[in-house]
Formats: sequence, structure tokens, C-alpha cells
Amino acid sequence: MGSPVHRVSLGDTWSRQVHPDIDSERCTPPFSVERLTNILDRGVQNTVLRRKVESIIQGDPVFNLKDHYFMTQDEQYEAAVQKKFHLEILARHLGWSLDSPERNYAERALSGYANLNLQGIAMNAIRSLGSDEQIAKWVQLCKNFQIIATYAQTELGHGTNLRGLETEATYDAATQEFVIHSPTMTATKWWPGDLGRSVTHAVVLAQLICSGVQHGMHAFIVPIRSLQDHTPLPGITVGDIGPKMGLEPVDNGFLRLNHVRVPRENMLSRFAEVLPDGTYRRLGTAQSNYLAMLMTRVWLLSTGILPYLQKSCVIAVRYSVIRHQSHLRPSDPEAKILDYQTQQQKLLPQLAMSYAFHFLATSLLEFFHSSFNAILNRDFSLLPELHALSSGMKAMVSDFCAQGTEICRRACGGHGYSKLSGLPTLVTQAIASCTYEGENTVLYLQLARFLMKIYLQVQLSPGSTPQKPLPWSVRYLATPGPARCTAQTAAHFLCPDLYTTAWAHVSFRLIKDAVHHTQTLMRSGVDQHDAWNQTAVIHLQAAKAHCYYITVRSFKEAVEKLDNEPAIQQVLRCLCDLYALHGILTNSGDFLHDGFLSGAQVDMARTAFLDLLPLIRKDAIFLTDAFDFTDHCLNSALGCYDGHVYERLFEWAKKSPANNKENPAYGKYIRPLLQSWRPKL
Repeated sequence: MGSPVHRVSLGDTWSRQVHPDIDSERCTPPFSVERLTNILDRGVQNTVLRRKVESIIQGDPVFNLKDHYFMTQDEQYEAAVQKKFHLEILARHLGWSLDSPERNYAERALSGYANLNLQGIAMNAIRSLGSDEQIAKWVQLCKNFQIIATYAQTELGHGTNLRGLETEATYDAATQEFVIHSPTMTATKWWPGDLGRSVTHAVVLAQLICSGVQHGMHAFIVPIRSLQDHTPLPGITVGDIGPKMGLEPVDNGFLRLNHVRVPRENMLSRFAEVLPDGTYRRLGTAQSNYLAMLMTRVWLLSTGILPYLQKSCVIAVRYSVIRHQSHLRPSDPEAKILDYQTQQQKLLPQLAMSYAFHFLATSLLEFFHSSFNAILNRDFSLLPELHALSSGMKAMVSDFCAQGTEICRRACGGHGYSKLSGLPTLVTQAIASCTYEGENTVLYLQLARFLMKIYLQVQLSPGSTPQKPLPWSVRYLATPGPARCTAQTAAHFLCPDLYTTAWAHVSFRLIKDAVHHTQTLMRSGVDQHDAWNQTAVIHLQAAKAHCYYITVRSFKEAVEKLDNEPAIQQVLRCLCDLYALHGILTNSGDFLHDGFLSGAQVDMARTAFLDLLPLIRKDAIFLTDAFDFTDHCLNSALGCYDGHVYERLFEWAKKSPANNKENPAYGKYIRPLLQSWRPKL
């Protein structure tokens, strides 16, 4: 199972023993929790290395998070920069390179409480869009922290629509420079992390203009602040955008550029270049400049979004075996709230989703790595599918993680509303992920356009083999399955092939219906753009179903590969069943619409779903323990490994600065108010 010493705080007498309510949950595990952790880490050696790094981070007082929830925004920002600075010093001392596993594990342990993280996204952009010479120069400067960079794409007036960006980069052949300019107020760059107070450079996305001709969005490296005294450079107006819903340690910023000049070499030029005389040469496709965002979206799934849901599940499930509320029977003592079916129905689908998304992210990352080098070498055959998949999956994972973290927070009752639970921070982080790196509705519709194109391609050659094989994620569109579900009992819905086929059927039908509605409008004389807009909601529904199908399929295939781990395979199969059935029940109208499922079969699916809840409930603590988040990383009074929820809440609350200083409102307002009612003598 892994040693509890790795996780249990020894700072208080009460925390030297594990709470009996959670200790009883860990008796006689039906599978090796340690082995499941190894599988999630993709190898024993990775688990060992991660824990070593976490031990170093947890043992360093600079990385302590105990006072975080009582800090002002300025204090949080300064503490986050301090942690980043200290991590850099520590990493150099220990030989952890920027792209090493040790650095990734250190970032995981710091759990978003260190700053200057947009440097990684800026480097991804340079690696994706820069020439070999530019990568060698700028990435090394970033790695050595000789410069600090961010990625500046979103503007006040435009975000996901890159074609609408207003920032201009006009080439001046006389000086061989680009003139970067914000021509309007809405062209102001808005939201880039670390821009407000920290960075020295930005990868700025701007419309390229050569000899009066606009060539679309391109990326430019623009110095922002002096490397001597950190003051804004001439022509630069930069600052912090102010308070936000969350992400308090991050200085999200604004940037206005007033005819700022940068050398011709500062345009990232792997897929396009401007020659000294101003001649424009395209070296890739029009979509090549999306590669940086695509790379970031794939990376975000496993490291930047999914952990919010995983941590929320750990906190809520652990709290739910400590919290006792009401009675299952009048004569019984108060029950653990996780023993109530309604609590299981809230939390266990989120746990299943955490595992489903883990295997989805792993699968997509493998696909990305297998195609990235080909794209860099200008083989763009896999780019459309990769772009569609990364867009749809980023949208789905962030949508469901935002919903799931809030479900976990609510499942913890009043204590879930306290920041000391860790849950409000996780909720706001997950909510933010629904917008950054592409607004989710727009991303779903980008996937929908790809699905429509593939569907029409298949229909143009029915019954024949396409000249090129269909992309792996959409091959099911060429082979429609049965028109009716064959399930006759609830047990049949626990067959992975049956529910995977069901999801394929619904996804296929929704894609078909969306395309049919669009084409019907076009045949009636409606312009294709208007036809798309008038059917966008139907396309959105189809894209979401496709994403769910891909996730079910990837989870099913991952479980099938665990034949040499039968005990783990069995418990993960239950999670896979639960994830698939939860989606069917949530979207039952889609399955009933064309008679694929009958009402009686939906009842069977519900019975199978409910029967899974107690099976997974008995393993819930083991399944959350397997994520192996340290107490330090969770920073939650409700979610610590030892289960001492109430003691920890009380101890942390006593540390509030409000409890250790005089009440400034008493003398000014409360005492005069109280005294104003006294009778005058």
C-alpha cells in the first residue's frame, strides 16, 4: 500500500495515529494499492523517483503551504515567486534539468503554488513554431532564466478566434524589423499569466503584414521589460488586470504595444518566414500556427486539469468516511455519509471519471508524441485529427472536471465551503480551465467540423475502401453497428463491448443528424455559414457524444491490457462500467431517441449502475489512496491521510490573523453602536 509515514503529519499528538474510521477502510485491500499507483505512474521507478522528489519538497520550509489560505493576493503572489525562485536554486543544486521527471514531480508537489509557469507554455510555442536556430537560442535563455517569458495571445476583444486578433506586426524592409502595434483598445493583450508583474519577454501572436498584404496570425518574440531594472521598455504599457475569481498567486496581465520594433529574426519561422526584402514564404499549412496551442492542450489534460478532480475526489471520499450524519436505521449509531447511496451516487462517478480521464490523457499523449516530430518535419497528415482530438478532449475534460470538483465540494457540506478544505481553490482552478487555451464551446465546434468532414467523406464512398484509411478516432463512422441494443438483463450492461457499441451508435447517429440538418438547410438555399450557425447546438451535442465514446473506448482498452493484474483489472473494470453507464443514464434521451434502448433497458442500465455503487464504495479509499497525493500537495484540512478532520480544521482556523489582533471595527463602529442604545443619564 505504501507507507503512511510518507503522508501523515507528525506535528500534533492527535495526528500521530490514523483515525479509526479511515483506518478501518484500509483493512484487507482486495488489490495492491501500491501496484495501482505504479500503473498510474507508468512504472515502479517513476513512483520511487516521484516520492523522493516529494520528500525533498515537503521537507523544505520554503515550500510550506500552511499559511496560504490566510494570505492577501500580494502575499500569495510574492510567496509563489519565492517558491519558484527557490525551486530553481534547488534544481540546479540537485541537477534537475527543466524537462526532467524530477522537475515535473516537483511541480506536482507544489500543486500550483509556484509562479512563472507560463514560461513552459512560451517554450512550447518556441519549440513548436521556431526554427532550429531560434529554439537553440530562446529555449536556452528561458531554461537558464536569463529571460522570463509568457505566451500572449488573448486580447480584450478576441480570444479563441485567432483570425480575429487585432495586434499587428508590420514588416519594415528598410530596417528589417517588425513593428508590433495594438491599433485599438480591444487589441490590448489581456489575461496572459505572469505578464502583470513578472516577465521580461512575451511570445506575441499578431497579424503579419508584408507590403500591405495580411498573412494571418504569426508568433513574435517581443521584449517587454528591461533586463537591467525590470521597467517597461519604450512603447510598452503593461500591468496586472486586477482581482479574479481564483488563481490569486498568478499576475495575469495586460499589454499594449505602441509601434514596438523587433528584429526580423524574432518571428518564429519554422512554418513561415519573411525574407529580408519582405517576401513572404509559407513553409507549412495555414493550421501550422495552431501547433503551440495543440501541444499545450495535450499537456494540460494530465498535468494541468485532471489533478483538480483527482484531488477533489481524494478530499471528498476521505471526509465522507469520517463524517457521520443521521441514521440508516433508528437504532444504529450515526452512519458514515459514504454509506448513503446518494453520497455514493455523487462521488463515485467522479472517481470513475478521474480514472477514465487518466487513461484518455495517456492515450492522447502517446498519439501526440508519435505525430509531433512528423509535424515538425512538415508531414501534416496527422495534424487535423490531432487538432480535433486535442480540442474536443480539452473541452470535455475541463467541463467535467469543473462540474466534478463542485460536486465534490458540495458533497462535503458546509466544511466544503471553507477554503481550509482545499476544495474552493480546486473548483476555481477547474472553472478557469474551461476558458483558457480555448473556450470550450468553440473547441467542441472545431471538433464538430472535423467530424462533419469525415462523415461526408465516408458517405461519398459508401461500401468502398477510402483511398486513405480513416483516422483511428473516427473509424467507427465507416462501420455502423446494430440498430438496437441486445441487452436483456442488467448484467448485460456490464459488458464493455455492449456499452462501447452503445456509445458508438449514439455518437454516429448524432453526427449523422447534425450533418443532415446542416445539408437540408443548405439545399433549401441557406448560406453554408448560416446553416452551420443554425445547427451549431446539434453539432455541439454530437461532438460531446464523440468525446464520451472515445473516453469509454480508451478506458476499456486500457483495462483489457491489465490481464497480468487480475485484481486491479477487476476493480478498474467496475470503474469503467460505472463511467459508461453514468453517461448513458445522464444522456438517456439520446439512447431512447431512435429506439436503440427501450425504456425497460434504461431501467436495466440504472439497476446495473446502482449495483456497482456498493462494490466501488468498499474500495473507494484504496482507489483514492492510489493517486498518492501527499498531505502537503492536497493542503486540505478535510483530506489528510490520517483522517483527523475536525482537529485539523480547528487548529488551522486558530491560525487566522483575525484571531490574533484587535478587531479594528470594534472601536470605530461596534462599541458606538452598542453604546448608542444606552439611556442617557
